[in-house]
This record gives sequence, structure tokens and C-alpha cells, in this order.
Amino acid sequence: MKKSILGFLSLMSAVVFSCQEPIHGLDESAIIPLPSTIQTSSGAFELTSSSSIQLVGNSSNLSNLGSFLASKLKPATGYEIPVGTEGGDIQLELTGNDKSEKYTLEIDDSSVKISASSEAGIFYGIQTLVQLFPVSIESSSVVKESWRIPTGKIMDEPDYAYRGSMLDVARHFFGVEDVKHYIDQMAILKLNYLHLHLTDDQGWRIEIKSWPNLTAIGGKTEVGGGEGGFFTQEDYKDIVAYAAQNYITVVPEIDMPGHTNAALASYGELNPGVNLPDGDFSTMREGKIDFDILDRNPQPAELYTGIEVGFSTFATNKEITYQFIEDVIREISEITPGPYFHIGGDESHVTEKDDYIYFVEKVQELTAKYGKTSIGWDEIATTKLKEGNIAQFWALADNAKLAKDQGNQVLMSPSKKAYLDMQYDSTSRLGLHWAAYIELDSAYMWDPATYADGINKSDVIGVEAPLWTETITSRSDIEYMVFPRLAAIAEVAWTPTPKRNWPDFQRRIAVMGKRWDINGIEFYKSPKVNW
Repeated sequence: MKKSILGFLSLMSAVVFSCQEPIHGLDESAIIPLPSTIQTSSGAFELTSSSSIQLVGNSSNLSNLGSFLASKLKPATGYEIPVGTEGGDIQLELTGNDKSEKYTLEIDDSSVKISASSEAGIFYGIQTLVQLFPVSIESSSVVKESWRIPTGKIMDEPDYAYRGSMLDVARHFFGVEDVKHYIDQMAILKLNYLHLHLTDDQGWRIEIKSWPNLTAIGGKTEVGGGEGGFFTQEDYKDIVAYAAQNYITVVPEIDMPGHTNAALASYGELNPGVNLPDGDFSTMREGKIDFDILDRNPQPAELYTGIEVGFSTFATNKEITYQFIEDVIREISEITPGPYFHIGGDESHVTEKDDYIYFVEKVQELTAKYGKTSIGWDEIATTKLKEGNIAQFWALADNAKLAKDQGNQVLMSPSKKAYLDMQYDSTSRLGLHWAAYIELDSAYMWDPATYADGINKSDVIGVEAPLWTETITSRSDIEYMVFPRLAAIAEVAWTPTPKRNWPDFQRRIAVMGKRWDINGIEFYKSPKVNW
């Protein structure tokens, strides 16, 4: 009788075990971006209702990181995972207080340990840990599942210090909740800089208390003639704080001296003749720019809702221009804790070359006055850059090399690879294609260290993927154009080039797609991937 009972129990144990989904090795997981080093072993750790998170180290934010992990695990598992300093099978260990983004993730049959010398490292380790669980961990309601992950060790750190994305809220305005949603998706991919393109010809999107018409007039329209909108300074501070919780730094951009029609429409005293006398685009492009109009009878420009570029400019030799710019830089810098201020500088086609050089060099000084490092589109490298300022390569490799030759670093955003507003192919329902059609494989298969002639890895501070919004009007539009390509760019920025492999990325992005499906992300299902 004993033998038959033991035999029955053994059989039942075998049946239960066989019903569980097999655990693949850690090196077969679908982590994006791919970690630097993965060491796999045989075995699995299982999260259970008795699991807990132990905090080790001194940091006021360590408990927040523990709560963040618990909140990521709770909806699908239903487990109320306690967080504290006593023992736990999941341990978050902060070993220092530096700026490193390196982390180690160790998993054995009975425990998980994330250790790092910075809070950011712990945060990135958490993002990796969540991606190791079955995709149903993304569910917002309880799923009956065995929450097992493979054992092994991950040692990881980013290849580039600056890993970003730009969101253009000027051509079409997107509010605080949409920006926070974008931040959430960036954080999962370990991106750490959000560049907000806050001003352009079609709209001014940030409140400047000393120049209130910028938003009262310049913020009330957008491409196509919609109602536009803007961030109050409280809105902006809310975004900055939310980004910081996700270890993302906000980089504000005020584009100048071109792309400034919204400002010129708001204040006639800034307008050197743009869009006069009749607002016809041929007049805007070919009409007379006369800086001395500001000394006689300046008139505001007409509000502009098209997508053509290059017709606007500030008067680069007038004191009021620089008083205005200093006020803007001062107010925004006061509510921006990050180190960078983006001064634009692109496509100033009606600004004479000498005027452009004088303007950019003067604005760099104003930016430095308020404690910020300037970033500008690659055209700024045709001027004398201040030490430490950054040229953002988007169009001309010669400009990137000019920056490098001055001893300055380059932020890589080549429009043929990293521009998220470019169509995937000729059938894409949104986007433009003036730079290229960019399918997923093209967004993935390039190297920032070798892309531009004369630019080496030591010259590159990082990678940024911009989303311009001429054709983008909704959150679903953003998702369609950004995903899956932002994941590709994130891996370009994080993972060393020799470790990146397109077939393996195809496998992993297909799993990420399942996570996006669960989260309602309306991404583009590239035919390059077996979704």
C-alpha cells in the first residue's frame, strides 16, 4: 500500500512538473537592450506569494526602488510583496553613491540579487529582471502562472553615457500625460535623456512669465491649424520630476535663430520682417529681412501652420533679441536641474552666415551664464564652440567633424538611421521620407562610432532618436512611429557593437512585441520580424 501511494505521488509530481513551461537559459532570454555579459546556469528561481524584497544600503530612494519593483510585479501575480531591510529572497543592494549606471543581477534557485553603486544601476537592473519573467507579467490583472526565471548572472553597463529620444511638442502639442507615457516607455529601454523640442515656427509650448504672449499667442495653434497648447511652468516641473523618478534627464530646446516664427508672431518687437506684408509663404522665404525694422515700425508675424522650414530668424544684432533670449534661458534653466540646454541652430536659411556665427556664439555665453552646457544641431559647429558644448549630428558629417576638431563631442542622431518620423516604407500611413525610408533593420544595423567619416567612438557622447511631429497628432501615432524602432536605437546606444546581432534582435523584439500588445502599445508590426 505504501509503495502504491508513493508511486501515485511521484506520478502526480511528474505531471505537475511536465505542465510547467520549460525554462530556457538566461542567455536565451529576450532582454532589450541586450546586456554586456550573460552567464547562464541550470535552474530557476520562482517568485511566490511569500517572496519579499530586502533593501541593503544607504539611500533615501532605495525604498522607492523597492516599491517600484513590487508595483511592477503585483498586478499580474496578485502578490503583495513586502519591502524592508530584513531578509528577503529578492535583494537590492546599493554599494555606493556614484554616477555609474553599471549593475549586476545574480539569480539562483532561492534568491535574486541586484547590486549597483548607483540608484540608476539598481533601476536598470530592475528593468532587466522584469523582462526575465513571462510576458504575462505585463498584465494588469491576476494571471495564473508559474513565475519562474532562469538562473545565472548578468553584468551590465551602457556603451554610451547619453541615450536619448527627442519628442517634438511644437509642431503638434502633446500634454503632460502623453509625455509621461513616453517617459515610461523610454525607462523600460534604459534611455536616460528626454529632449523636448519646445518651440518652432508653428508653436511656443513653454510658459515664460516675463514674456506671456509667447503662449497666449504663439501657443494657440499648431501644424494644420489645430488649437495647440502649452506647458505651464508647473506642468514642466511635473514632467521633469516624473522623468527624474525614472532616471531620465530632461533637455529643453528653444530652437533659434531660425524656427522662431511663433515667437515673432507673439512679439512684433522681435520680428525683423518675417511673414510681411501678406503671409504668403513665397514672401516669407524671399521677402526682405531687415533687422533695422526693429528700430522703426516692427509688426508681428502671422501665425504659421505649415511644415516648410527656413524662413524665420531673429534679428541677430539687436539688444532686445538677447534680452528676450536671456529671459527665456534664465526662466527655463531655473526649473531644469539637468546640465544641458539645447539652443537649436538648424536650418536658419535666411540668417546671413556672419550673423549666424555671432548669434550662436553669444547665445552659448548666455547659456553658460545660467550654468548650462549648450547642445545644438550640427550647424552650430560652423561657429566657435565653447569647451564642453555638444553638436548633435543629424545631417552633415563635415559639421560633426568641425565639432570634433574643436575638441567637442558629438551626439549622434543621423536622420537616415535615427529619425523616428521617417516612414518605414512607401506604404507607411504616417511620416515623411525626405531623409530615408527607415525599416527596423536599418534602424538597428549601424554603429555610432563609425557612421560619420572622421568621427571615432571617443568623439561620441551618445545617441538620440528624434521624433518630429509634422504628421503626428495622437498618442497612437507616436506609438506607431516610435515602436519598435526606439528599442533598436536603445540597443545601439546601450550594447557594444560586437555583441549586437540582427537575427537575435529579431527574436527578442518579437517577445517585446507581446509585452507591447498586453500594454496596448499600438506599434508597427514590421514585416522584418515574425511577431
